[in-house]
Amino acid sequence: MLGHLRLFKLFVALCFLLASAFVVLPSTTRKLVNVLCFSLACASCYGCFLAADHLKAQEPVFSGPQPNEPIVSFQVRGLTEPNIGKQVDYVAKAKGKPLLLIFVHDLNRQSISLVRNLTNYSAKRASDGLETGVILLQDDANEAEKNFQRMKHAFNAETATGVSLEGREGPGSYGLNRLVTLTILLSKEDKVVVNYTLVQPSLQVDLPKIVKSITEVIGGAVPSLEELIGKDAMRAMQSDRKEKAPDMSGIMRSLIQKSATEEKVIQVAAQIEKQMEGDEAIRKEIYRIATAVTGGGKLPDYGIPKAQEFLTKWANEGRKNGAALPRSNEATKE
Repeated sequence: MLGHLRLFKLFVALCFLLASAFVVLPSTTRKLVNVLCFSLACASCYGCFLAADHLKAQEPVFSGPQPNEPIVSFQVRGLTEPNIGKQVDYVAKAKGKPLLLIFVHDLNRQSISLVRNLTNYSAKRASDGLETGVILLQDDANEAEKNFQRMKHAFNAETATGVSLEGREGPGSYGLNRLVTLTILLSKEDKVVVNYTLVQPSLQVDLPKIVKSITEVIGGAVPSLEELIGKDAMRAMQSDRKEKAPDMSGIMRSLIQKSATEEKVIQVAAQIEKQMEGDEAIRKEIYRIATAVTGGGKLPDYGIPKAQEFLTKWANEGRKNGAALPRSNEATKE
């Protein structure tokens, strides 16, 4: 991206240079200069668009109150004992004590896994004064309750869980972002200490960070990932890493949804690129998927034009970096 900006600056400098020499040039040469200036102007505009797109893609994703901002009371309908069917206020119940609020915007394998393991830990810290509340966000509260009943075995039974009475947007004063998967707030004395806004939750990456933040608020040693998820799960995770490529199907489906807005696509793409920066296996898998999609002649079938731009970009990067050719029939169409 810095290369594009340098080129843009060079174009501007050349335009000024040509403009200053224009008055002393013969008429024929002036025509050539006009054409060159027009070309440079077009290239400069293109550079501006690239820079704008890059900056937009790098914009941080926000959801909910930020650190040092207050949290306010709100009602949920309880889904777990002893408050099934009752209206509950997690904030009022905490009375200023450390409070972990987990807003679930999208129930999927990654979000359920992170919520379960996080609440397994937070339930153990209840004796140290930590309160926890899980809030399911869905337009239809009754449907959300039915979904929870089907999968409640995947949640921590000791953790207070409820469904928002204000639909998928959640409490109006919280300013939650419905485009993300999880919004996790840790508060103390009714003020946010830390906010984790997750588009694509990662057990390996996000769970240790959130748990570390909890220990900074209520004390205690920071457990290892193995201590948090168990030896068997850790061994299975390590085995999966060795035997197969990272599973990026969930976040890629979010990228190529035909119903996605451009804003949503840019946010998801930024999250993908963030993961690509820190993990070579993820980077190679994204290159492989993008190459499979763009090389099959069916790119227009995948997502909106903005998503297709990112897929083409990653496919080109993969070719430059010598990424492995895609295996057949592995591009997932929405």
